Amino acid sequence: MEDKEPLDTVMRRICGSYVLWYNKKYGRVGNLFQDRFKSEPVEEDEYFLTVLRYIFRNPVKAGIAAKIEDYLWTNYTDYIGEKNQTDRDYALDILNGDREKAVRKFIEYINQDNDDKCLEIKESRQITDHDAINIIKDHCKVGQGSDLQMIDVDRKNRYLKELKEHF
Repeated sequence: MEDKEPLDTVMRRICGSYVLWYNKKYGRVGNLFQDRFKSEPVEEDEYFLTVLRYIFRNPVKAGIAAKIEDYLWTNYTDYIGEKNQTDRDYALDILNGDREKAVRKFIEYINQDNDDKCLEIKESRQITDHDAINIIKDHCKVGQGSDLQMIDVDRKNRYLKELKEHF
């Protein structure tokens, strides 16, 4: 459960176990997956719908299926009423309280052309303490870290703001 353990930790553990099993089974070593698992919170209804559209349209954008409903692993048909295996109420209620109108709006929304971007997470680069000290010295134009104590508060705050924005 994500409330007890972060999702990225759970996924890393699952992927790690799978990699060990796969490598042992096929007599290989090394990574199987190109990038680490990424996640982000979906906290607004509008973004929820954007993510849903992004997921449903991925097979079409990738050329795997001609239409969303042609993709073998989609649950899109649950949302438009052909099947009923997915809890679709939350998504449809966002669009309209009337179920029939909500389904029509859903079909229109999901199928419209878009340039949706999801998981646009900027990768953070971790730097060493030594690099951080050099960056601070260069930016603040000081010779030693202790020289920072001599700088007035307003200038220190300005430097901090600039460093946060830049690094």
